[in-house]
Amino acid sequence: MLNFKEIFTAQLASVVDGQMSEEVIAALIEIPKNPEHGDLAFPCFTLAKACRKSPAAIAVDIASQIRAPLIEKAEAAGPYINVFFSKAAAGKIIMERILKEGKEYGKLTIGAGKTVVLDFSSPNIAKPFSMGHLRSTVIGNALGNLADRCGYQTVRINHLGDWGTQFGKLITAYKKWGNQDRVKENPIRELLSLYIRFHDEVEENPGLENEARYWFKELENGNEEAASLWGWFREESLKEFERIYDMLGIKFDSYNGEAFYNNKMEAIIEELSAKNLLVMSDGAEVVQLPDQDLPPCLIKKSDGATLYATRDLAAAFYRKKKYHFDQSLYIVGQEQSIHFRQVKSVIKTLGYEWADHMVHVPFGLYMKDGKKMSTRKGRVILLEEVLNEAILLAKQNIEDKNPHLENKKDIAEAVGIGAILFHDLKNDRMNNIEFSLEDMLTFEGETGPYLQYTNARAYSLLRKAEDGPSPSGLSDSHSWEIIKLLHQYPDKLKQAYQHLSPSVLAKYLIDVAQAFNKYYGQVRILEKDTDIKGRLALVKAVTIVLSEGMQTLGMRVPEQM
Repeated sequence: MLNFKEIFTAQLASVVDGQMSEEVIAALIEIPKNPEHGDLAFPCFTLAKACRKSPAAIAVDIASQIRAPLIEKAEAAGPYINVFFSKAAAGKIIMERILKEGKEYGKLTIGAGKTVVLDFSSPNIAKPFSMGHLRSTVIGNALGNLADRCGYQTVRINHLGDWGTQFGKLITAYKKWGNQDRVKENPIRELLSLYIRFHDEVEENPGLENEARYWFKELENGNEEAASLWGWFREESLKEFERIYDMLGIKFDSYNGEAFYNNKMEAIIEELSAKNLLVMSDGAEVVQLPDQDLPPCLIKKSDGATLYATRDLAAAFYRKKKYHFDQSLYIVGQEQSIHFRQVKSVIKTLGYEWADHMVHVPFGLYMKDGKKMSTRKGRVILLEEVLNEAILLAKQNIEDKNPHLENKKDIAEAVGIGAILFHDLKNDRMNNIEFSLEDMLTFEGETGPYLQYTNARAYSLLRKAEDGPSPSGLSDSHSWEIIKLLHQYPDKLKQAYQHLSPSVLAKYLIDVAQAFNKYYGQVRILEKDTDIKGRLALVKAVTIVLSEGMQTLGMRVPEQM
């Protein structure tokens, strides 16, 4: 694989002859912001002390000694050495690789033989799939796709919120006011209305709380009626959730939620007790974590009930035993940061070093008009409604711009849903996001539709061309800037996964799309001359990188728009 940085590093290392290691040299090499300043640059400040010369003088001396087949020239610019690679020779090598590898371009082997478990999405049974779950869902899916591209074996887990006192309330409400046919017809909405009615009624009749506690206790004890209702609520909810996951193109390997760990917590509690780590605090059992500067981790409440931490401990041990993970990612909001630090610390305190491979991947919130999108009483912002509205707006855009387009329905779905996904993923995951469908769906600027439209434009050029693409030595600066960008794709995939940040890839794809649109405006791509096959090879390479990159983010890729 052609690596500009390695070529330049090796040249510099041979010239400085041991005064600086290759690792240090590589870390100092920069990509100039202005292409006129070369393809790579090296600052000579660090060498000044050892050489007892000014950085500018060192730059002149070293630049005169740079010799490599693919380096066209090296020049000193003040304290910097700027190198220019051969556009024709290097560009041909890069294009040949991209076209030869096609959909496999960018696939890495850094995760070969390793397993990553991803815990993401995790909606609550019998409650709507709201906008609040979107970030975990799309970030987790993108990270899973990135891990796949890096060669890891991935296990995607939807740790459903399918246990807790709310089920006692729901069973009570259903037995009092529920209707089987209405629940079957619209499970989530009907179960939510029953849950809301319970909270309304309990203000007038506080005794309902006792009934709810009774029914949850019966559920825990395996009461047949309670277990049957719980199982039904779970099954109907999952059908609804899977419909939304199908819209988003997301699949899971496991839907083991909180209830799955009911019979797996006692072993953890016994081990904590056997190792004298459990202490009593106000009637509850906790693990003290003073060395980690954390509050005590609550394992068992005074009434004997277990908590989220107990279940997450059981889940971590189960996943380690079943999947033998090398890394376990929890894509959960930043408000849970202390909780995951506690869980990791308890496992570490038990003596298990693999706790270091558990990583909490936090993220910011969705905002509306600068305020947190909230679930008001009886009113939630349903993700499905948002997706449907985005699809409708996308369809209107298509009707306005290209009314004779075939498969308008499928393309509107790809554009509408892709707009929402990309709007989330282009942002640094720790940032809050302002929600605006209009901004998401514009065909200009840093949006999903802009990427999809750019890619469709490239496909259109390939369809119109009478010639086939063939890598040749394009030597113009317009082509070279795109070729260098396309060459960065494998590194961007690696960076995005290693930083657990899909925005690295999203922002890179915008750079590629902008560079291609600039190229489209400057160069007559289909003009019949000696370079046409080379230009078409460049267009083909752009479709490979944009298509594979968008699919890695979880977007669909229409070839016509």
